[in-house]
Parts: sequence; C-alpha cells; structure tokens
Amino acid sequence: MTLDTAFILSTLPAFLKAVGVTLQVGLIAIATSLLVALVNATLLVLRTPYLWRLVKAYVELARNTPLLIQLFFVYFALPSLGLKISGFSAAIITMTFMGGAYLTEVLRAGIEAVPRAQLESGRSIGLSEGQLLRHVVLPQAGILSLPALFANFIFLLKETTVVSAVAVPEILYTTKNYIALYYKTYEMLTVLTLLCVLLFLPLSLLLRYAERRLQHGQFGI
Repeated sequence: MTLDTAFILSTLPAFLKAVGVTLQVGLIAIATSLLVALVNATLLVLRTPYLWRLVKAYVELARNTPLLIQLFFVYFALPSLGLKISGFSAAIITMTFMGGAYLTEVLRAGIEAVPRAQLESGRSIGLSEGQLLRHVVLPQAGILSLPALFANFIFLLKETTVVSAVAVPEILYTTKNYIALYYKTYEMLTVLTLLCVLLFLPLSLLLRYAERRLQHGQFGI
C-alpha cells in the first residue's frame, strides 16, 4: 500500500501543535508530581502523626487504580458534584495524582538508602531533623533516586496519550480525529509512530545523559 505523503504533509501543522500540547501536559505533570512526591516523602520520613498513614493510603490507591479510571472520575464524576473541570485540567490533576504516588515511592526508597551513619553523625554535631533532611538526606537521596526518577519521567510523558480520552488535543487525539474524518488509517498511524519515536527517544537519551552527569557531580551539585 502506498502512503499518501501529500496528505501526511498537510497534517503536519496540526501534529506539531499536538506535540506542543503533549509536552505541556507531560512537563507540567512531571513538575507537580515531583512536588507532591517531595512533600509526601518528607512526611513518610518524619513519620508525622496520622499524615504518614494518609500518604501511604494515597500511594496505594493511586498506584493500584488505572490512570484511565482516575481520569474518568475527575472529568465526569466531579462535575456532578458542582466542580467544573476542563479536559486539560483533568489531565494535569489525574497525572499528578498518579505520578506523585510513583515518585513518592522512588524518593522514599532513595531516602532510606542514605547510610544511617551519616544521620547519626549529623545529629552528633547538633543538626536538627529539618537540617538533616535538607542538607544531608535529600541531596543524597536525590542522586540515588535519579535512575528511577528519570524512568518515571519518561513513563509520565508516554502516559499523556491516555488524556485523549477527555478530548485533550495531544498526538493520539489528533491521530484519531484525522482517521475518523478522512479514513487515512495507515498514514496517521505512521505519523503517530514516527512522532512517538522522535519525541520520546531523544528525551530518554537526554535524561540518561543528565543522570550520568549528575551522578558524577559534573553539573556543579
């Protein structure tokens, strides 16, 4: 079967816009998930009464329910309670909810991997628990967690395709629209595949490069 290259070229402006939406959703979700995870991991380590149990319950709930179900709940169920949410906002909320849980576990594991001897040394020189966390634990835990953190960043970027279910115009939503309108299935699937490779593979390689540099202290940290 011969691909209709003229048609493919005519769709490129729409797909470039869709790539921008994909990156916007993915990068915002990564930033907000990391913020949620940092707060949660701190509560888990400090074992703040009741709050750490709430964090553990959140992590279990978010990690053991499908992203699509979470997305449908936020987009369709919350408006019935009077909360009007756009597809884009629902996408960010849902991906942050799920991503925050996964990144919480990553940071928790990194924190627990910091040698206890360093904590005891810090306490012996008079550091408070907050100072220990900020100056000793979190910097080392961040480095130890880099491989898993970056793997989850790529995972979150890939999961942006799910938000097409609530009409967020990212690359999968755009692909389905063109297939429905023009029946150019093979052309659109070809474009989708190429875009995914061109988008996610360089990002994956870039994050691996950054991981190696950071682990060897070559970015000035």
